[in-house]
Amino acid sequence: MKKVELHHIFMNYHSLKGETTAIKDVSFTVNEGEFLTIVGPSGCGKSTILNIIAGLLYPSSGEVFLDDEKIQGISPKLGYMFQRDHLFEWLTVWDNVTLGLKIQHRLDSANKKKILGLLENYSLKEFMKHYPKELSGGMRQRVALIRTLALEPDVLLLDEPFSALDYQTRLNVSDDIFKIIKKENKTAIMVTHDISEAISMSNRVLVLSRRPAAIKSVFEMQFTPEFNCPLKRREAPDFRIYFDKIWRELDLNE
Repeated sequence: MKKVELHHIFMNYHSLKGETTAIKDVSFTVNEGEFLTIVGPSGCGKSTILNIIAGLLYPSSGEVFLDDEKIQGISPKLGYMFQRDHLFEWLTVWDNVTLGLKIQHRLDSANKKKILGLLENYSLKEFMKHYPKELSGGMRQRVALIRTLALEPDVLLLDEPFSALDYQTRLNVSDDIFKIIKKENKTAIMVTHDISEAISMSNRVLVLSRRPAAIKSVFEMQFTPEFNCPLKRREAPDFRIYFDKIWRELDLNE
């Protein structure tokens, strides 16, 4: 079942020097429950596409649909995780994860119970009275994800969500976040510069060209059942094959 659809998206920027095309005729579909990752050269417009899907930017032309309804602004069905966790340092873990619901006046007993369940399921309940500065980088990212999940979005948008972490933590956290997303049955669209991260987490990887960004190729990740999480997929025989194919596509952009 189609969850998100982009139809012929163009994005043009205007300046005193004239008009610059950043995104050129991008169309793709994300199915329900799928994990799609977008990779491409730096500055090609990956995050711009994510912001258009989120309703934070309006394309110069083209349309975005969520559940067959045209997106015309910010939708409560979409949750966004940015490069930084953006936790409020003066609030406890509990206050951070419940903030969105408080703003929406939805922090009732049912939602409190659900959040407690999420904190317990993902090993954070004992830290609910701690402050962000007392948490590891990986724990902070899990708190940020739970804060997003608390609002019950159907689709998660992830913009370089692990880029602020050291390499070892990044591997472990990407594994954690992947498992949480799958367990919660969410559709996910991620932007990353990391080819290995894209391959290990995704059902499909979409490769963009240099600006103006257009879709160069799409790769479907097919791993046998024993390679069922990002850490294990990095050990799969097909991992290197996918990496080389995507690397060549990106290398041709240079």
